[in-house]
Amino acid sequence: MWQTCRGLFRHLSPDRELRALEGNRVRFCRYLSLNDADYCFPRLLVNEHLNSNLGRVVADAKGCLQLCLEEVANGLRNPVAMVHARDGTHRFFVAEQVGLVWAYLPDRSRLETPFLNISRAVLTSPWEGDERGFLGIAFHPRFRHNGKLYVYYSVGVDFAEWIRISEFRVSEDDVNTVDHDSERIILEIEEPASNHNGGQLLFGEDGYLYIFTGDGGMAGDPFGEFGNAQNKSALLGKVLRIDVDRNERGPLYRIPPDNPFVSDPAARPEVYALGVRNMWRCSFDRGDPASGAGRGRLFCGDVGQNKFEEVDLVESGRNYGWRAREGFECYDRRLCANASLDDVLPIFAYPHKLGKSVTGGYVYRGCEYPNLNGLYIFGDFMSGRLMSLRENSGTGQWRYNEICMGQGQTCEFPGLINNYHPYIISFGEDEAGELYFMSTGMPSATAARGVVYKVIDPSRRAPPGKCQIQPAQVKVKSRLIHFVPKEMAELRAKKYGPVVRVNVFHKTSVIVTSPESVKLVV
Repeated sequence: MWQTCRGLFRHLSPDRELRALEGNRVRFCRYLSLNDADYCFPRLLVNEHLNSNLGRVVADAKGCLQLCLEEVANGLRNPVAMVHARDGTHRFFVAEQVGLVWAYLPDRSRLETPFLNISRAVLTSPWEGDERGFLGIAFHPRFRHNGKLYVYYSVGVDFAEWIRISEFRVSEDDVNTVDHDSERIILEIEEPASNHNGGQLLFGEDGYLYIFTGDGGMAGDPFGEFGNAQNKSALLGKVLRIDVDRNERGPLYRIPPDNPFVSDPAARPEVYALGVRNMWRCSFDRGDPASGAGRGRLFCGDVGQNKFEEVDLVESGRNYGWRAREGFECYDRRLCANASLDDVLPIFAYPHKLGKSVTGGYVYRGCEYPNLNGLYIFGDFMSGRLMSLRENSGTGQWRYNEICMGQGQTCEFPGLINNYHPYIISFGEDEAGELYFMSTGMPSATAARGVVYKVIDPSRRAPPGKCQIQPAQVKVKSRLIHFVPKEMAELRAKKYGPVVRVNVFHKTSVIVTSPESVKLVV
């Protein structure tokens, strides 16, 4: 360690004695030596007394879980989604509400050319809190072979507003850009109002595309006798499930034969679940890495009306209550008293004193932070709270803990931070299963204040070498913009003025074989 890392000591520790020893190997080794080898890796892992806290995220006296963050991307205009292509490249893609999607390499450098740009077609505005825009993106499970991806966005047609789900293909000449002429409109649904637009797209393990729509907007789902969400013949206020495979000829999508209402003449066959107000951010559980427990569970945050925000476990054919119920309470008492409602209660609901717009998250199933395994982490857009739920496998009950940023020296390690912008817009996973969230300092589709953060557990990391990734090669034709944390960028700007970028990658290709190596091919 002294031989290879001594120049790093001054950056890693404020300990003056340690820093003074970087030039003396004998004194350094004596200073850091431990007589009890049980405290050293890997023997630490098999000592029962020293392992008593393994599996537990460190909490403060009030039970607030202490986590840190790492900044991954910045300068984004309302980043609404972060996804990966499941193609082995470990690229990640961040979508802005205005209609641009950016491709990032594993080393966090961004391609200057957008992966997708449909900003001219997307309906949105600079107004803070405007819910319209580019709202969702999902790569086909076989993207590596068919190059297909799907997007969800708002459009305006002849003074009417619609939500549109479209299919695109990646360019044959560049895997880091979409062929914009390949768009095929899979489904359009008219929106009676400008809010509650839904926006999530997901592919399940069954290979089907799940679409999450809002109830149509305004307040209280005032459409028809009992609202859109309880109307099985309406596509709004629903979770939809469709089959988009083998659609080159014939219909653009088909109905899965086991959809729950295919035999009901009064229902749209696309409907998978109903009673949805405006589910904002949903995710499938990857399952426990060792046992597979929980795999395929579908979690959603459903934004409330006047009193409660809720988290639901979505299942086929179930009714999630809106507008009869909000959280655990009745909203429309007449509908709530209807014996045929047969609705499912949320696994968790919280009052508006804690937050007023839930942002659904993910169950952590990554490799790097074992204590987080099985923890459902989500947030609130308005209050900026980060929250968590953990299931008691014996009772099926969910325990709530708030998440706080680590205090004192908890997040002092270089690269870690303990603060974030307050408006939590979305959550995401990378290809390895690590967890991220996106927030902004100004919730406007034109304000470049959005940041992507990686969630870090400072209390325990995986054993060294266990979580290494080996990204597949990807040829890059665009110029690369290397990542600079916003705090460092602000310091640079104060010291040197605005940065002038030189296009050193003009007319070159880049083959990325790992986050550490970039080869230029002229």
